Amino acid sequence: MICIDLEDSVPADQKDIARETVLNALSGLDRQKTAVRINGLKTAAGLADLLALGSADDLPSLVFMPMVESANEVEIANAILGDKVDGLIPLIETVKGLRAGDAIAASDGVTGMMFGGGDFSAELGTKLEWEPLLAVRGAFIMCCASAKITAIDVPYIDMANEQGLAEECTRAKAMGFHAKAAIHPKQLAAIQQAMRPSEAEVAEARDALEAYERAGGKAISHNGRMLEAPVMERYRRIVESAEV
Repeated sequence: MICIDLEDSVPADQKDIARETVLNALSGLDRQKTAVRINGLKTAAGLADLLALGSADDLPSLVFMPMVESANEVEIANAILGDKVDGLIPLIETVKGLRAGDAIAASDGVTGMMFGGGDFSAELGTKLEWEPLLAVRGAFIMCCASAKITAIDVPYIDMANEQGLAEECTRAKAMGFHAKAAIHPKQLAAIQQAMRPSEAEVAEARDALEAYERAGGKAISHNGRMLEAPVMERYRRIVESAEV
């Protein structure tokens, strides 16, 4: 999916023309492959973006909402857009936003949340690196898991460091992230390879599910591992993800 940006990549004096350009372009784009990041709803530009989309004939599949710090912001967006879009994706980019993360994630219309590590690291006074933001990612993941929505990790900004991207993708997946944003097409292969279940993972999951079913759904030892309900839920998710 391509996310068209109306926020940070657009200078303040070009917000109106950018919005008009995007609204005109949406009619010629594949809706299911298109998202738009509006400006924050605490800004005039963000409110204008939201109202313009609400009255538009052609809309993207998803709307990304930056700098969300309360469920009220999502409630406003959902009231304007409702079923016109397939989902709202709040970006959690501040300490205040993270503290309200459970309520934001559980809001009507939200199908996923994205971790905005760039602004978060700036607020904390740290580098946009894995270790300084590890605790924040952990708290973010719990918010997404409690609401059963998709967790999207922050883009990896060092485009020349392919090894660093691969390592961060692997770590993000291990933490429970379902996806990772990209800032350049050349990053897609590494992200997809890391986030998709491997053939070995899928084979192990299917084998375990079959063994568990044969046992009548009771806890058993299989290939040296204990299979019980919580473990089987993870295996089911792996198979479902592979099928998607």
